[in-house]
Amino acid sequence: MEACREESQVKLLGWRRSPYVTRVRIALALKGIDYEFILEDSENKSQLLLQSNPIHKKVPVFFHNGKTLSESTIILEYIEEAWETKAPNLMPKHPYDRALARFWAAFVDDKLLPSVWGLLKWQGEEQQKAVKESLANFSLLEEALRTSSCSGKAYFGGDEIGLVDIALGGPLVHIKNLEKVINIALVDPVKLPLLSAWMARFSETDELKRILPDPADVFEYLSAKRAKVMSTLPGI
Repeated sequence: MEACREESQVKLLGWRRSPYVTRVRIALALKGIDYEFILEDSENKSQLLLQSNPIHKKVPVFFHNGKTLSESTIILEYIEEAWETKAPNLMPKHPYDRALARFWAAFVDDKLLPSVWGLLKWQGEEQQKAVKESLANFSLLEEALRTSSCSGKAYFGGDEIGLVDIALGGPLVHIKNLEKVINIALVDPVKLPLLSAWMARFSETDELKRILPDPADVFEYLSAKRAKVMSTLPGI
């Protein structure tokens, strides 16, 4: 694992607003890994992006000693394995708990976020359906916090931030600002007290405050996207 100690060879291509890039930055910060952050133009994709991720042509792209990886959760697992001796551990030690962590991280990407991003696209009855689906997904995460092996702990990962926390924490600023844009509460402190407390705790983590996207910038971005969508709807 000698090459993994060459942290000067770690680079990350992305833009600060991206929730998926934020995930990787969180993991690197928690592990204390130095890296070069290469800013990508979100409007005009660079040759570096097109060459290093020719399949999806999306950020983040992770570079380590000349090798590249894409897809944020894959990068997170790579960071954990490549720097396994660096605390904190992003994955549980027990195989079953590791499998559960992968399950809930995939749930965030495959179920929760598509329902949340869909809220920007709809109005009226369609939006109500999207809200219902999003609320149901957040309720499942609340139940996971309540009943998992980490029940009573501060994070999905137990006493420390882990894979699921980072998967949900990356888009956290977007979720909170989306609530403002559409004027709908998705995580009600009364109905989802554990998840609401988790969100507050995660947002106030000292190591992450300088990494999480600027809320004002995210609000402006989401508002512009919402306005653009609304302008194309019939009767708007």
